[in-house]
Parts: sequence; structure tokens; C-alpha cells
Amino acid sequence: MFKDLKKDTDAKQAETVIGASVKVKGNFHGDGDIIIKGEVEGNVKTKNFLLVDKSAKVSADVSAKDACIGGKISGNIKVSDYLEIKSSARISGDIHAKELSIEKGAILNGQCHMGDNQRKESEHKNP
Repeated sequence: MFKDLKKDTDAKQAETVIGASVKVKGNFHGDGDIIIKGEVEGNVKTKNFLLVDKSAKVSADVSAKDACIGGKISGNIKVSDYLEIKSSARISGDIHAKELSIEKGAILNGQCHMGDNQRKESEHKNP
């Protein structure tokens, strides 16, 4: 019924890995998988999969095709396909996703927008 984003994404396959002991300030933009286990201040954008581990702290807007969030995010999340929010997640910001799964225990303080309506609404505003 639900997609399993735990797939085989690990440090060996990911294009970018921010380790648990790493603190980074800056923007990340890429085409490959990104795994965050440490702390990030800045925007994170990938055309593929984003994993925010339960130990991660992100103060930024994040954007991805698919994402699995287990850590703390202070910022907006935009996912073009499937977003999985784990029970350990703490999110302060708005969510935009086509599909969404939230585990019991997760905390979300913000608005949630789902479906393809985001694209259609923006087309009406900018003909």
C-alpha cells in the first residue's frame, strides 16, 4: 500500500552524505541522493531522494523528488512525489507533497498541501 523509501539508499550509493559529526552552512543542489545525518543551515535541493536521519538537524527549506524525514527540520519541505515522515521527525514549516505518509509520534507544526494542485494553482496565477 505504501512506498518503502528505506530502499537501498546508503552512504555508498548517495551522491552527498553529511555525517553525524558534520555541521554545514550553505546551499546544496544536486541530481543524486542526499543523506543528512549532521546539521545543515541552508537550502537543500535534489532531483532525486533525500534522507534526513533521526540525528539530523536542518534549518533550511528542502526540495526533492522523494524524501524520508526522521530528524528535525525548521523550514519548508517541497517533494514532487512521495514524502515519508518517520515517528522521530520534528518539522516546523509547511509541507508540499504529491503523496504523504506520517508515522504516529511525528510532530508537524505547519500547513500541509497535497496532490498536483500546487502546479495547477501556480499556472492560474501566472498564465
